[in-house]
Amino acid sequence: MGVKGGLHTTGAKWFMIESQRHSYHLVDPSPWPISGSLGALATTVGGVMYMHSFQGGATLLSLGLIFLLYTMFVWWRDVLRESTLEGHHTKAVQLGPRYGSILFIVSEVMFLFAFFWASSHSSLAPTVEIGGIWPPKGIGVLDPWEIPLLNTPILPSSGAAVTWAHHAILAGKEKRAVYALVATVLLALVSTGFQGMEYYQAPSTISDSIYGSTFFLATGFHGFHV
Repeated sequence: MGVKGGLHTTGAKWFMIESQRHSYHLVDPSPWPISGSLGALATTVGGVMYMHSFQGGATLLSLGLIFLLYTMFVWWRDVLRESTLEGHHTKAVQLGPRYGSILFIVSEVMFLFAFFWASSHSSLAPTVEIGGIWPPKGIGVLDPWEIPLLNTPILPSSGAAVTWAHHAILAGKEKRAVYALVATVLLALVSTGFQGMEYYQAPSTISDSIYGSTFFLATGFHGFHV
């Protein structure tokens, strides 16, 4: 009985190896793409409704964000299971997430570059609509030697801390990796807190011409990434 069971198991493994003659992972059907799409739709519609003061906008926005976060958690959980427990992530499969991460970083760089381009273009060649000067006439600006200067060294410090955590993981030093990640999160929280103080003290708003739009969009999305 044991011999037959062993032969049966060996035959099943041999059949699986012989039936897949490539090193790629053909994923099983998953509900997470459609659930993520629905969450993104609810978040977008809810955000627009909330910004225009429609009733139920805040509720729909909150539900959409919760749905998105849940989808991210369970989808990444499945990817981790496929790569570790099931062993589907061969060298060929690993190239996909790596190329995807590189393209994602490049898209983020171009995304933020667009805001800096808009700000530089408007400041170097101010139009008559904003008075032909930069900052536009009547717009108050923040002192760069106060909170912005204080917040500048904090972000590179958080980047150095997460790099320390990365090297600690590669070296197999778990405690140092945890300490470094905790330091990274704390520095990020401090940086975000300072940015919140900066927004609170800002003499202008996002609706104050091109200056307010580019400033709050660029710094806001940067803070969101942090």
